[in-house]
Amino acid sequence: MTRDLRKYARQTNTRLLVGFLLLLFVVGDGLIYAFYGRQSAIMGLICLAAGAAPLLLIGLVLWGMEWLVRQANRD
Repeated sequence: MTRDLRKYARQTNTRLLVGFLLLLFVVGDGLIYAFYGRQSAIMGLICLAAGAAPLLLIGLVLWGMEWLVRQANRD
């Protein structure tokens, strides 16, 4: 049985990120809904999505650059 620590670290980081986003969107927006109502929760979702959009774009660009480097180094 081999240990791939890079794969384990990548998997752990992915799980932490997904957990954080779920916690932020579900619990955070759920609390907005509970205290302020439906319309405020919708506005909260819009604001959270707008705030996450630049981070998503940066992540996609970095992932694309990593993919290009791997393709270039494969040859």
